[in-house]
Amino acid sequence: MPGRDDEFTAYVTARAPWLRRVAYLLCQDWHRADDLVQTAITRLYLRWHRASAADNLDGYARTVLVRVFLAEQRGGWLRRVRLVAEPPDGPGGTPDPDGGLDLRDALAALPARQRAAVVLRFYCDLSVEQTAGVLNCSTGTVKSQTSRGLDALRRALRPVQSLTDGENPA
Repeated sequence: MPGRDDEFTAYVTARAPWLRRVAYLLCQDWHRADDLVQTAITRLYLRWHRASAADNLDGYARTVLVRVFLAEQRGGWLRRVRLVAEPPDGPGGTPDPDGGLDLRDALAALPARQRAAVVLRFYCDLSVEQTAGVLNCSTGTVKSQTSRGLDALRRALRPVQSLTDGENPA
């Protein structure tokens, strides 16, 4: 169907960079983000008749992407295979003084559902109800996952100075 394919191609061309950024925030790896986006747009294409009729096409695509990410997290493949940019005996990287890398590292350390809740709530600016719809869970679960995720981020990003001044790290 030429009209359908043209419409789909136009949408994906326009929104692929945004989907890739969301995927990166979820998985913390650009190559894996590309794989997630590819899987998500394949699923989106298969359901394009339903997706294109949705009130919020970006929301529909984002939901597909997040569910692909969470399904991958649950699967055994990710636990058995560890993807690394360099061989393990390569030289260590130098710490970046910018806080952006610290935030990404702290975000990467969160469990998948907490990370998804934080990204959806604060990067995608979704409400608790919208996030619950994307994650297919209750609003209470979204609130608890977001709260736990933010607590973990605060602990991970706490300045080293405050820990040396006798403050209890717990």
